[in-house]
Amino acid sequence: MVLRTIIDNVRTYVVIAFGLLVISIAWTAFLLPHQISGSGVSGIGAIVFYATGIPMGYTYFAINVVLIIIALKILGKNFGILTIYGVALSATMLTILQPLIPSAVVQEKFMSAIIGGMLCGVGLGIIFTRGGSTGGTDIIALIINKYRNISPGRIILYCDVVIICSSYVVLTNLESAQRVESMVYGFVTMAIQAYTLDTILTGNRQSVQIIIFSRHYDKIADQITSRMHRGVTVLDGTGWYSKENQKVIITLVRKNESSDVYRIIRSIDDKAFITVANVMGVYGKGFEELKK
Repeated sequence: MVLRTIIDNVRTYVVIAFGLLVISIAWTAFLLPHQISGSGVSGIGAIVFYATGIPMGYTYFAINVVLIIIALKILGKNFGILTIYGVALSATMLTILQPLIPSAVVQEKFMSAIIGGMLCGVGLGIIFTRGGSTGGTDIIALIINKYRNISPGRIILYCDVVIICSSYVVLTNLESAQRVESMVYGFVTMAIQAYTLDTILTGNRQSVQIIIFSRHYDKIADQITSRMHRGVTVLDGTGWYSKENQKVIITLVRKNESSDVYRIIRSIDDKAFITVANVMGVYGKGFEELKK
């Protein structure tokens, strides 16, 4: 048990590190070389870098030190540890990678904004699914999401509008048209990042309702409960065409578990009739917690 816990913790830290690496590459290889003003504390660090030349990692780390205190008090000690780890490692990666990648990997600015936004969204999705954070607006998003069923991507989207718009005022070394251009590309990056993040998180949490009609309902229900540890409800039904009484099985599982249900059904009754429907949300034991 102890060994398994250690392995799970190590896996969590490794996965978070990979997500942080993806985000760091997005910034240093695609966004910073084109002076694209992105979102979050990373966006603030980028704007400060464009205006003063201070490396992005320094600003990123300094701002997050204050925000970590909030995470420790509201989101718990474990989250605080992961946040400190995420902020420290992310700042280190940004500081190391920035001088190593002096020019953009993709020369076309619009394509760089798209790729950078996608990579940031993928990186954040990886980190969020493991309970970690990169600090900044991520902390705000997870705090609100803890008490309200609001999309983290949408929360980050609203917060980041202010940050990107501020680039027009801060980047005084650029002409007015260039500052507007930087804002536009920043919004493109932000929107793609939010969409990618929501897609990853929604896909990870999406559930399906499966209705099964079979004469071997008892065996199927037993297998679903014993092998998958999912709840099953058996209802009385009547086939109106045959006028025969029959049992109907209803179960709710994660979308990525549905193939396991199909295998169970096929192994018992390959002639069973099945309907599958996506559900907007499932709250209760084994699924999401019903928040206030």
